[in-house]
Amino acid sequence: MRYFIGIVAALVGVAMIVKTEWLIQNFGTNSWAEEHLGYNGGSRLLYKLIGLVLIFIGFLLITNLFSGFLLGTVGKIFIR
Repeated sequence: MRYFIGIVAALVGVAMIVKTEWLIQNFGTNSWAEEHLGYNGGSRLLYKLIGLVLIFIGFLLITNLFSGFLLGTVGKIFIR
């Protein structure tokens, strides 16, 4: 099941990167992104960054490194 979820997450991430203009036309711009990430390209950059994060998470799930990555980065905050 993790393979399927990882592949779907990676494909959605790729689609977000490739079809950014379609996302802008259908869902509109993000005012926070326009203010903080750039004047006319902030929303596009935000959608592309979200796509990259989804691809990264998808590959972590496919390779079964997701739990190890979480324990190695933010896991030390929650485990004493």
